[in-house]
Amino acid sequence: MTISVRSNNPALVALQNLNTTKDNLATVENRVSSGLSVAQAKDGGATWAVAQGQRSDLKALSAVKMSLDRAQSIADVAVAAGTAVSNLLLELKDKALAATDTTLDASARSSLNVDFKTLLNQVARVVQDSTFDGANLLDGSSPSLRFMANADASSFLTLTGQNLSLGGAIITLASTDSVSTVTQASTSLVALTTSIANLSQALGGLGSQSSQVTAHNAFVSRLDDAITAGIGNIVDADLSKESARLQALQVQQQLGTQALSIANQAPSIILSLFK
Repeated sequence: MTISVRSNNPALVALQNLNTTKDNLATVENRVSSGLSVAQAKDGGATWAVAQGQRSDLKALSAVKMSLDRAQSIADVAVAAGTAVSNLLLELKDKALAATDTTLDASARSSLNVDFKTLLNQVARVVQDSTFDGANLLDGSSPSLRFMANADASSFLTLTGQNLSLGGAIITLASTDSVSTVTQASTSLVALTTSIANLSQALGGLGSQSSQVTAHNAFVSRLDDAITAGIGNIVDADLSKESARLQALQVQQQLGTQALSIANQAPSIILSLFK
């Protein structure tokens, strides 16, 4: 082997190998610290682009989930309020039925009428207060509400309102009805029987819509988990392998440093020839 003091090819080769090892070591250290094998576009353009597309879908699903959560809350409030109204109608029917008794004296009938009016006012109050985030499905102010169902905003779930206002199509009992006479009690009793049947059907519809929202919300959550796992499969680093590579590269770096040191000392051998 020719030894030259003008050029040291072995040292240049050793330096190139050492630089390559350092570059590989930096790559592995980045993967270990970030947990990602593809952290940016330069790590793998195609893979990074696919992952970014999926991350975009995740962001969109987050908005869908928020919309469905709001729909679920609105539906739950409506169902709870509707159930409360149904229970009040049963109490009203009990009062109206008792008021049809012709043997009641004026005092007893007046007490029944006061109770009847109080319950009637409570029905109106429950309907009015069954609001969540500005939406009320029971007072006629929101005939229907649409909520996002997918990440493209091309599919929607609809909640249809049920107007439970007094004197309406569902609750035919008017706010002015009373049981102060047998005739009025009988009229109210007929209206209550119809209203209870109508309300039961309306609550069935609200319950079905609420169940649909719950089921779709659960699906969106599972889809979110699946996409998150898919992104991980594409870009996550295998830390057990990267750990093994890290140790191997650290050893290579040490050996490369020693090799470069040895190569740099080779020209000094020439000095011994002149002693």
